[in-house]
Amino acid sequence: MSSQPNSIIRRRRVFYVPGYDPIHPRRYRELYRKEGKEQAKITGYALDLTAKTSRGRYGWQVETTIEGEAVKTDIDVLFWSDIVRDSMETGIPGTYLQLVRTAWAYIGSGALFRLMRLRKGPVIAALYPVWFLLAQLGIALLIAWGLGRALALLHPLAAWGGLLSVPFVLEWFRRKDNKFFAYYLMHDYAYSARHMGANPPELEARITEFADEIAEALRSDVDEVLVVGHSSGAHLAVSILADLIRAGRVPEHGPALSFLSLGQVVPMVSFLPAATRLRADLAYLSARDDLTWVDVTAPGDGCAFALCDPVAVTGVAPKDKRWPLVISAAFTQTLSPERWKALRWRFFRLHFQYLCAFDRPGDYDYFQITAGPQTLGARYAGRAPSPSRIETPVSKFTDVAA
Repeated sequence: MSSQPNSIIRRRRVFYVPGYDPIHPRRYRELYRKEGKEQAKITGYALDLTAKTSRGRYGWQVETTIEGEAVKTDIDVLFWSDIVRDSMETGIPGTYLQLVRTAWAYIGSGALFRLMRLRKGPVIAALYPVWFLLAQLGIALLIAWGLGRALALLHPLAAWGGLLSVPFVLEWFRRKDNKFFAYYLMHDYAYSARHMGANPPELEARITEFADEIAEALRSDVDEVLVVGHSSGAHLAVSILADLIRAGRVPEHGPALSFLSLGQVVPMVSFLPAATRLRADLAYLSARDDLTWVDVTAPGDGCAFALCDPVAVTGVAPKDKRWPLVISAAFTQTLSPERWKALRWRFFRLHFQYLCAFDRPGDYDYFQITAGPQTLGARYAGRAPSPSRIETPVSKFTDVAA
C-alpha cells in the first residue's frame, strides 16, 4: 500500500494534529500562509493558499509548483482546542492543586528522574511552571506580610488584613500569563498527568473522530494522506494511526500513508505508569509497513525530546522495528547565524520553528513535505537516521495494553 516511493504527488490530504493549544486553529492557517510564502521565496517555488471549500474541520487549500510539478493539497486541522480550554478552567486554587498532583505523578513514579537522563531541556520546561507558580505564591505572601506589618501599626488584629492581598496578587500574575506561560504550561503537563498517562474519556472520543476522518480520506482518490503531529499532538497521532491500521481501515491499494512527528514530547506521557495504551501504540506502529514515519526534532528546541527515538527510549521497541526515521532539523545549520541569534532564547518560538521557513534549508522543508510533489517516503528514501539519536531504553514502565 503506502510505499509508492517514486510516485509523483498530484493531490494530497494533510491532517495536522496540534499540541496542547487553546487558540483557534486559524492561527495555523496564518502561520502556514506567512511562512510558506517566505520559504517559497527563499527556495524558489510557487505556493498559493486559498480558503477551504470542502466539508470537514477547519482548514485551507494549497497549490504549489515545485520543480515543474503542480500539486494540490487540502490541509485540515484536527483541533482539540475546546478540550484544552475546558481543562484550563480550574481557577487559581485548582491550578495549585494541579501543581501538587502533577509533581507527585512525575516524582512519585520516578518518571521525572528518568526523563532527565534523556534531555534536560524539556524537563526544565516542565519544572518551570512549578517553580514560577511557587515564586508567585511566595511574592503574594511576602506582600501580605509587609502589608500586615503596616496595618499592625493601626491595630494588632488588623495585621491579618494583609492576607486579603494574596488573591489579588495571584490574580495579577494570572492575567499576565500571556507573558509568563506558567499557568499554561502547568495545565499542559497536568492534563497528561491527571490520569498518569492514560487518555481521559473526552480525548479518546476525539481520537476516534479523527481516525474516522482520516479513514475517509484514505478511501478518496488522493495520492498521499499525510498526518502531521506537533508537540503533544505527536503522541495523539500515534494512537490515531495505530487505531486505523489495527481496524483494517487502510486500503491495500489506497493512497500512501505518511506520518510526520515534529518536536515530539512523547516520553513525557509514555514514561508514566498508566500510559499502557500509548506504549502499545508506539510498539505497534513502529513495526508496520503500512506507512512511513519520520520524526523530526532539533537539539536547539529545548521543549522537545530532541533526537530521542520515542519507541526505543520508552523501552517498547519490537525486534522487527522499522520506524521512526529520526532526523534533525539542525537549527544551527538551517538557520543563518543572524536568525539563530535572534531566536536562540525564544524557546516557545523555536518549538514552532518546524512549521516555519528556514533561511538555509536542508532536506527538511515543511512546505515541500506538506505540499510538494514527493511522498514523505520518497523524500527520505535512503536517508540515514541522525547519528546523534538516542535509543537507549530509559522508562521504568514498559507494560502495554492488551
